[in-house]
Amino acid sequence: MATSQDRLVEALRAALIENERLRRDAQASSSAEPIAIVGMSCRLPGGVSTPEDLWRMVAEGAEGIGPFPDDRGWDFETLFGDGAGSTYIREAGFVADASGFDAAFFGISPREALAMDPQQRLFLEASWEAFDYAGINQDSVRGTEVGVFAGAMHSGYAGDSAAVPPDSEGFLGIGTAGSVISGRVAYALGLEGPAITVDTACSSSLVALHLAVRSLRAGECSLALAGGVTVLATPNMLIESAKQRALAPDGRSKAFAAAADGTGTAEGVGVLLLERLSDALRHNRRVLAVVRGSAVNQDGASNGLTAPNGPAQERVIRRALQDAGLTVADVDVVEAHGTGTPLGDPIEAQAILATYGQNRSHQVWLGSLKSNIGHAQAAAGVAGVIKMVQALRAGLMPKTLHVDEPTPAVDWSSGSVRLLTEARPWPERGRPRRAAVSSFGVSGTNAHVILEQAPDIGEDRTDPEPVSRIVALPLSARSKAALGAQAERLAAHLADHPDLAPVDVGYTLAVTRPAMTHRAVVVAADLEEARAGLTALAAAAEGRDTPRNRDTVVRGRAGQRDKTVFVFPGQGGQWAGMALDLLDTEPAFRERFAECEQALAPHIGFSLTDAIADESRQTEVATVQPALWAIMVSLAHLWRSVGVVPDAVVGHSQGEVAAAVVAGALSLEDGARIAVLRSRALADLPPGGGMVSVRSSAEEVTARIAAFGGRLSVAALNGPTSVVVAGEAEACDRLMTEYAAEGVRVRRIAAEQAGHCAAVEPLRERLLADLASIAPKPPEIPFYSTVTGGRPGDLDAAYWYANMRQTVRFEPVIRDLRRRGHQVFVEVSPHPLLTTGVLETLEGTSPVVTGTLRRGENGRRAFLTSLARLYADGVAVDWAPVFPGARPVRLPAYAFQHERYWLNSAGRSAGPAEPEPARQKSDELTGPAALAALPAEERHAALLDLVRAEAAAALGHADAAAVDPDGAFFETGFTSLTAVELRNRLAEAIGIELPAMLIFDHPTPELLARHLGELVGQQR
Repeated sequence: MATSQDRLVEALRAALIENERLRRDAQASSSAEPIAIVGMSCRLPGGVSTPEDLWRMVAEGAEGIGPFPDDRGWDFETLFGDGAGSTYIREAGFVADASGFDAAFFGISPREALAMDPQQRLFLEASWEAFDYAGINQDSVRGTEVGVFAGAMHSGYAGDSAAVPPDSEGFLGIGTAGSVISGRVAYALGLEGPAITVDTACSSSLVALHLAVRSLRAGECSLALAGGVTVLATPNMLIESAKQRALAPDGRSKAFAAAADGTGTAEGVGVLLLERLSDALRHNRRVLAVVRGSAVNQDGASNGLTAPNGPAQERVIRRALQDAGLTVADVDVVEAHGTGTPLGDPIEAQAILATYGQNRSHQVWLGSLKSNIGHAQAAAGVAGVIKMVQALRAGLMPKTLHVDEPTPAVDWSSGSVRLLTEARPWPERGRPRRAAVSSFGVSGTNAHVILEQAPDIGEDRTDPEPVSRIVALPLSARSKAALGAQAERLAAHLADHPDLAPVDVGYTLAVTRPAMTHRAVVVAADLEEARAGLTALAAAAEGRDTPRNRDTVVRGRAGQRDKTVFVFPGQGGQWAGMALDLLDTEPAFRERFAECEQALAPHIGFSLTDAIADESRQTEVATVQPALWAIMVSLAHLWRSVGVVPDAVVGHSQGEVAAAVVAGALSLEDGARIAVLRSRALADLPPGGGMVSVRSSAEEVTARIAAFGGRLSVAALNGPTSVVVAGEAEACDRLMTEYAAEGVRVRRIAAEQAGHCAAVEPLRERLLADLASIAPKPPEIPFYSTVTGGRPGDLDAAYWYANMRQTVRFEPVIRDLRRRGHQVFVEVSPHPLLTTGVLETLEGTSPVVTGTLRRGENGRRAFLTSLARLYADGVAVDWAPVFPGARPVRLPAYAFQHERYWLNSAGRSAGPAEPEPARQKSDELTGPAALAALPAEERHAALLDLVRAEAAAALGHADAAAVDPDGAFFETGFTSLTAVELRNRLAEAIGIELPAMLIFDHPTPELLARHLGELVGQQR
């Protein structure tokens, strides 16, 4: 009989066996899991800069063949001659602006950019665009296992060493290394999966795709970039191919045609973003197509090193089908290698006929993108994949160009294969549409990929909340010019796609794009208003003025913004209907407001929402103050719902009650009790009191009211020249008359009772009794008291009497908060009352200050505008809750700002010239004594000019304006080498020995200039 121990051992053994079985099943499943294509990007001949551009070209039967580029320093006189170094073709497929690159975007100096192979530059930008296309925020993948698989061939860039300027030579080794094509993408984006560059010649990009698929299935990476790039940096390949008569005289590939007479040469880049299908569906990605299977093999010892091998091509096709678990009859279209050569095309056609042409009830169709754009070499395969992904989605098989008739060198009757000499609808066959793509390298490496239509998962979407369609469209860029270009692109896109939902556009911009330094937000109710705001933003970036609504466009520049303060004002910002529309549009506000109503209910005998809507009740203290309390507490909750969380709170007069609740120092119930009983007591004061706001200093006002013999008191210190006086109404009138006669700005505050003065002293015992039961708690968020001027003790009944009696010390508390490092001040109220006082108090310290709502304005629009102001200035916000029910949509990719970087073969650099150090204050100001003699502000300005000029020279910029005073040195292209060079330049300029770690310790020009100013000051 088995013991309990035996049964336990047996159970453990069974569990281990089952775990092993599950592991094997999971391994087998993952090794064959389909791979989703979730993003794409490309730049190809004919001005193609997006997958949509490519699809328009092939769907319309257009081509991208054109004249040779005139921006690469090629010697056309020799190239188009009859002797050595010439070619007989005059057209091919070239990428527009292959010499252009946004080096600053990637933190690369002009000196380094000039030494970079344009293939590195092109693949880097295209990789970024693939994430944009997929709707995946690049910041979200930084530090994760994302792979990079690049196919590339040697471009010959910088082959003539005499063409390299001396200051770029140190970057040449890395800049022209093929391995760095993938490595630089991984470095720039912070990707930690495999990074591999593959060179199998013309099959490189499909081999890279095959390796990426295998890596994803093996679990080496969670996402993978895969693609290829070719740029003809020199005409050498054209010259060499011309010697072999391998090029079509008219530059056009006539794939599988009787008229085939050679290859049409081309270049380009294409990048795919891949993810395991199960992960893509789990992440709610937009799946463009699926890679079902792939295979790679070699020709081996064929009839020539560069000659194609038909049996090897057949084998790679069968292996890919086996990997996909499909038969030949399951594939509808083959996007062939199809270069248009009389030798290669017949061999490939026979291999397709021997595989896909057999054992099927319907024809397989055959085409080649090379008839449209030429042979893009290392990018040819991925370009074919992008074409077929678009075809799968459109349900159209595009035509192959330049086919007079199918080549007679092939027995087309031997199988069910037909050329796509006309575009054809893709027939439905009761299964997903499928296509195959082939690439064969001149080195003998063959690759074949099977693509499948994306699964139909339906529309899993909840509609956005219907009441308010007002949305925010946040944009950001690395530069002001790029921000304007982004706005211009987006405006055009919205005009072309009027069916887009604004909530989807806003969500895509806010959530799927990283937040950069230069920022703007367009607040709009519909696409028409959005386009108008975007147009105004683009015009402003170009220095053109256009009429625009103040609350439509918010612009700013993000800085380091630490420590947020919520500011709660006293009475005065109320208005009929304030914030009530937020009950319909903002769930977070609605939820908290309902809780506040419930907490107030035992103490008030009226409907809170009715009272807020009633214009006649906006002067009733006992009505207004509880209403303001509920609204302020609810607005604070709304701010927190979008990620704006206070690091401290401060209240002004009755605003302290809301501040204490938000800080966690009072329960909601105690806060409601204080708000009601405090306001009721104040309302019971006899009339005859008054309050006056004076634009003068506290010292002057205090001295002035001394003459009134105690009838007036300083009630609040709101700013350096903003003081509130309270007391007897007649005395207030007299004070106003005096100030008005002197031209001092003064106004009467709408209040029948005078708070924060001796008039409230009769209420002391009543308040102490009414509030005796409250139970204050230690605050969860620091609460700064405007009663005590600092951190208070218990917020008990005695404190709340003092809150109503004592002077409101708002200005000194704000100063103290700024000294403690708080930079962001959010006034949480239905209308801003204190923002001006905060700005005046903190003048010269660059605070970020905003309100929340504004009198008479739509609540959602006002709140989004205030949120936009914080975001534009660099405050971290969570945009997702702003877009309920939204989904990502396809929007234009980042608007890279290109400058030209190209090494001419004649030895002349075509990139930015090295500037002379721009010491604009002349030589007499470049010694420590001369600098020390300057006033502090002038000295700092001179040193900042010097630092920017020398930094520009070290990086290779032509103008010191290219160096941002607040930009981090190592984000603008500095390396350890150029860091030392800058140190040396500055040491020479100011005549002071400086440490090698200078810009490591002082990481921006502004900070470095201040440090140098301190050193110069010590030389006196």
